[in-house]
Amino acid sequence: MSDPTEADTDLTDAAREDCPHCGKPKPLCICDSVTPIESRIQLLILQHPQEQDRALGTARLTARHFANAVVRIGLSWPSLAKALGRPVADPQRWAVLYLGSAKVEDLETDAEIAAINRKGELEPEQRRILSRIEGIVLLDGTWSQAKALWWRNPWMLKCQRVILGPKRPSRYGALRREPRRDGLSTLEAAAMLLAGLEKRPDIAAALIDSFERMLAKYREVQAEMPELAPKPKKRDYRRRKR
Repeated sequence: MSDPTEADTDLTDAAREDCPHCGKPKPLCICDSVTPIESRIQLLILQHPQEQDRALGTARLTARHFANAVVRIGLSWPSLAKALGRPVADPQRWAVLYLGSAKVEDLETDAEIAAINRKGELEPEQRRILSRIEGIVLLDGTWSQAKALWWRNPWMLKCQRVILGPKRPSRYGALRREPRRDGLSTLEAAAMLLAGLEKRPDIAAALIDSFERMLAKYREVQAEMPELAPKPKKRDYRRRKR
């Protein structure tokens, strides 16, 4: 019979192992319940190296849903094609979620997704612009980290800028407070964009279901194994400049 102390140590060591898919400690992993989603629009998530929050991060969980999603960890890539790992990619057919000073509530629109120009003004012909988007770039990190990603990748200036006007704040709630309503998790932003652009509420439903299961799992593990679910880091509330 194993010594109880050794058995407890083995259990703790096993619990600290990371899932090779979502990168979370196994007690926080929900990969076995992830629903595959077919999507016309591709997804590229650029994650700042310092943002790899294994407990509450959603970048890799978001990508788990899509066969054509790409997650890249780093600071800069010479082109969209290089970031995607492809020989060719046209950034003019891609959009980047822009979290600068422009906000939907300040513009003359009640749309949840809006295309804007470099001045932060609404683009004309919104429907035409949004309908031709082939891929979305999401910047995963705090405000200052995302700002660093934006300025280190000038090819993003060729992408269409889009902003979100969510009707409710992030489901993170008190776990990770954001300075403004459109400060969503990467998963929530992907849910809004892909569901809205493709007119498919099922995409949002599947992603948000995963997010809520992740948060429930986090709260459960935080109560039982606080060392595996540490207190969330304080977010960087410095607002990005255009």
